[in-house]
Amino acid sequence: MKTVILSREFWLAAIVAVMVIATNLRAPGFAAPDKLAGIFNDTAMLMILALGQMSVILTRSIDLSMASNLALTGMIVALINAAFPGIPIPALMLFACLCGLVLGAFNGILIWLLNIPAIVVTLGTLTIYRGIIFLIAGGQWVNADKLSPAFVQYTRIEFLGLPALSWYAIVVAVAFFILMTRTSLGRAIYAVGVNPTASVYAGIDVGRTKFATFLISGLLSGFCGYLWVSRYVIGSVEVAKGYELTIIAACVIGGISIAGGVGTVAGALLGALFLGVINSALPVINVSPFWQMAISGAAIILAVVLNARGEKRGSRLILREAEATS
Repeated sequence: MKTVILSREFWLAAIVAVMVIATNLRAPGFAAPDKLAGIFNDTAMLMILALGQMSVILTRSIDLSMASNLALTGMIVALINAAFPGIPIPALMLFACLCGLVLGAFNGILIWLLNIPAIVVTLGTLTIYRGIIFLIAGGQWVNADKLSPAFVQYTRIEFLGLPALSWYAIVVAVAFFILMTRTSLGRAIYAVGVNPTASVYAGIDVGRTKFATFLISGLLSGFCGYLWVSRYVIGSVEVAKGYELTIIAACVIGGISIAGGVGTVAGALLGALFLGVINSALPVINVSPFWQMAISGAAIILAVVLNARGEKRGSRLILREAEATS
């Protein structure tokens, strides 16, 4: 129990609850079940993407191309649906996942086989993927009138009071929890982030593990490509522009260490939920959009400071233990 109370996830959940209660005092009805379900639904895609980014960051890498991957995949499936509206939506979703997987594999191969830093590779593909969108669409947008009704409605189908988009996030979160805590790949991802050299001596292929994380982030980005176009009913080169920073911010706030090896699925989900509650609460209490950006930025800086202090305390604790046993 003491471990739970002292955990970052517990305090982050408490802060989210306090924000909801405080906002409800100022704007009654904010904490109503339907409003909270709406906030969760609005944050569902960020949760899915944060989990993909988390797997990459845990290996001391970063994927700056997730939002561009999402936009390119979304445009591809939107163009296919506009040209062939009879193709079943599950087949389009599967194709979107495959497209995202291929784009993620391209990042992973460059990082794994050519040993290029992840930040350099994904900064390049961030721009390349945006350029491809412009080429395949000719600078045009795909609007609601070009998409089939089934394409648009698929993420809005409700089950047990929640839209399908929310259920996708729940299913991905459960699958990710199992992956990170019950599989050898999950253990390898943490091991590579904690100590790459020791991981090699333990028989873990560091390059292959990093490649696997970029496959995961690409797959989830591609999946969200369909979800984004279906939800916001638009495909364009501007879709999700700059959203990669929001994804990384969710991970940092959730306690995913940029230095690798530290972080949990619950932390990534709560980090995304924290940003979702802030984005929903500030307009309700009439905070200026400029202050909204400043407050979100301040929360990210505070999270980074707390992460850094936590890592220092961990290092000192290890040293004390080493001294005690020597």
